[in-house]
Order: sequence, then C-alpha cells, then structure tokens
Amino acid sequence: MSTRKIIVLSAGLGQPSSTRLLADRLAEASARALLDQGSPAEFRVVELRDHAHDVTDAMLTGFPSEALADVLAAVGAADGVVAVTPVFTGSYSGLFKSFFDVLDNTALTGTPVLIGATAGTARHSLVLDHELRPLFSYLRAVVVPTGVFAAAEDWGAGDSTATGLPERVTRAADEFAALVSLRHTERRDPFVDVVSFEEQLGRLGVPDDV
Repeated sequence: MSTRKIIVLSAGLGQPSSTRLLADRLAEASARALLDQGSPAEFRVVELRDHAHDVTDAMLTGFPSEALADVLAAVGAADGVVAVTPVFTGSYSGLFKSFFDVLDNTALTGTPVLIGATAGTARHSLVLDHELRPLFSYLRAVVVPTGVFAAAEDWGAGDSTATGLPERVTRAADEFAALVSLRHTERRDPFVDVVSFEEQLGRLGVPDDV
C-alpha cells in the first residue's frame, strides 16, 4: 500500500504557539490511527507564518513565490489536510483565511480535512462550526465530523492529560484516518480510455483510407 501524504497547516503567529502544539497533537494521533488502519503516512508540517509575506504578495499580484507555490502544490496533492488556526475577533486568523484565498478553489475537492482551533477561552469554540466548517465545505473538502478546539484551560500547566482534550484529539484523528484510508488516491489519466478515431471507424466497418 502506498504511503499517504498528509499536510499539517498551522496558522499560529508566535513561536512556540498553542496552535502549533494542537497541530502536532493532531498529527501524532492521526499517524497512529493511520498505522492502525494499515495506511502508513508521511506528514509535512507547514507554519503559515513563514509564508505570510508571500501570501500577501500573491494576493496583490496573483502570482505565488516559488516557496509558496510548493506549499500550494503539496496541499493540492495531499491525501489529507490537518488545518489549525488561532481565533482572532471571533473568527479564524487573517493569515489562515488569506492562505486559502490564494489556494485554487478546486485544490481540496474530495480531500479529508481535520479542523482545529485555539483560543484563550472556551467561548470561542463555536468558530469550528460557524467559520471553519463552512469555509472547507465551500472548497468541497470532506470535513471530519469531529473538530478539535483547545482553550488555555485545556493545556493546564503545559499538560493536557487532566482534561477531555486527549479524547477529542483521538476521536477526531480516528475519523480522519478512516476517511484518508478510504480515499482513492490514484491519479487516473483522463484520456486512458479514449478510443482513437481510427478505432472508432474500424468498429463501424469504415476503411482506414476513407
């Protein structure tokens, strides 16, 4: 079985950030779940903050830099995407949205996407269903039923074992792995079954030299 390619997008602005921490937890749990289902995977983590200037330039000019084009192509070719954003003013971050604004709107068609978000308090948790899920539904991605939100209280003193966060991460990762494992990833040549003009004439009993 071929190795699945998973892209992890973290839109955290700080280093370190709770957004990256959640993205790493989701990636680790997804890797375990995929192995359990017999689908080994290769993960690539992308910090969107490293491409912030290129994203802005691409929005202004319509042309991505070489580095950004590589990330966009990787997202389009991925078997699954983990996307995590901090919450700013009740919604996903501007950097997160801008990245998907420069991504081709067909790139995620049929692609399983595991969504996550972080914020200071749990009152922002509805951003998953009111902001992130509609965004990826518009892009025709297959959004994992369970999204994962993590507030400051979920981490405690740098530890998430005392809360329900590990259970939510595991459940979401299992659902994500199931979708990725079921996805048909072979890139089929659309012209492989096209019948040549000569063959069509032959089937009709028309001589080739007509």
